Amino acid sequence: MTDSFRTRLRRGDTLIGPIVTINSPEVVEVLDEVGFDWLFLDGEHSPISPGHLQRLMIAARRTPCVVRVPAHDEFWIKQALDGGAGGILAPLVNTAAQARTIVERAKYPPQGARGVGTARALGYGYAIADYVAHANEETAVILQAEHRDAVANIEEITATPGVDAIFVGPFDLSLSMGKPGQVADPEVVQAISRIRDVVHGRGLPLGIFGVAPESVSGWMGRGFTLIACGVDMMLLGGAARSMLAQLR
Repeated sequence: MTDSFRTRLRRGDTLIGPIVTINSPEVVEVLDEVGFDWLFLDGEHSPISPGHLQRLMIAARRTPCVVRVPAHDEFWIKQALDGGAGGILAPLVNTAAQARTIVERAKYPPQGARGVGTARALGYGYAIADYVAHANEETAVILQAEHRDAVANIEEITATPGVDAIFVGPFDLSLSMGKPGQVADPEVVQAISRIRDVVHGRGLPLGIFGVAPESVSGWMGRGFTLIACGVDMMLLGGAARSMLAQLR
């Protein structure tokens, strides 16, 4: 049996995948063939709706999908997980109270308060008991630390039971620090390093995003294992620009 995404995440395997923002099953099918460890389906900064999310996950036949929900509300978390996501990535988590709410909405009782339905993940109603029996162990709850308040509260956030990993959003973090886009600024790097030290002290995995390999490779050498590198739109545009430049 293949290990679940959450098992590999908690084990500390290096997991590499791109961010998907194009609302197209065909794009996901192409990325599924590449051999990535995961696909980051972005429900926050893209036009992908809940109904479309499920279609994208169906197209990812072999690659686990993690959905970045646009908010911490119960509706989006249910839609992502009921559609078959291997986990959720919750944005802008700045307090332990927010972390507890997210875990509660992502897990079934007694660990949480998630409800059941005749959704895809539950075999459209034919595999409810089996899915519920394993879902809490196989569903990853990943929280984004992307604000200076998250840095200030990182000890309490990471102490929340049920949190599986912390994912750093360097661009929004730099924005909250008054240094928009300056992800290599010493103060921003210091803030990320503080997150890293606390998260590793808790024995949790760490993730980070970068638009190109050189922007994440240094952090990979410092213990970041959940890597989101590249965005589908930018990969397409970059390849097209490169081809045109060569031909001209």
